[in-house]
Amino acid sequence: MKRIHKVILLIPLVVAFYLIVRHIGTENQQIMHVKNSYSILVLVNRENKVAQNYVPEDLTVLKVRFAPSITAEEKMMKKEAARALEELFSTAQKNNINLYCVSAYRSYGLQKSIYEKRVIKVGKENTDKYVAYPGQSEHQTGLAVDVTNEKGSRNELISDFGQTKEGKWLKENAHSFGYIIRYPEGKENITGYSYEPWHIRYVGVKNSKEIKNKNIVLEEFISK
Repeated sequence: MKRIHKVILLIPLVVAFYLIVRHIGTENQQIMHVKNSYSILVLVNRENKVAQNYVPEDLTVLKVRFAPSITAEEKMMKKEAARALEELFSTAQKNNINLYCVSAYRSYGLQKSIYEKRVIKVGKENTDKYVAYPGQSEHQTGLAVDVTNEKGSRNELISDFGQTKEGKWLKENAHSFGYIIRYPEGKENITGYSYEPWHIRYVGVKNSKEIKNKNIVLEEFISK
């Protein structure tokens, strides 16, 4: 009976592994490697991936408030994006808005670990709504960061953050610091991801203001 019980427990792990391997075989036929990895306008999504060994040259440790569970790796961003985020956090603080950095840069290996653990926990379909497959994550570029409030820093990120005073402030002010809400509500069919009010992406002030004013996403901005 103990042996049968162990086999039953292993079934979800085997299924998850099979789905991941099958996804790798499919993606190799459909996904294009980006050629401008170092550009602040690099487009990384389900159709455009960065190389497994890509690491931004100028990663720097952020000087902001972090969530308790964040890893040392996730405290870094590309220098330009990092300085802009620090200014964003500082301005938010002056307006009584307390923000927390949950996750910034992620290597291919860390993203792979996060993705696989999530698949085992909630299944591939639910995982793909919010978690990028390794190589397809903006976090690997060092230009994206997940930001939340105190409550969110102690729990999982949820879309309700968009209705909090911190979430509303971020949506209305991120563009002034060169950031955009990368996966806004109503654009899921274009971005390929569910609404994520916590995920912001650095694109530079000029670009972020245009994207916000036109109510478009990065895919639309680049294809204009």
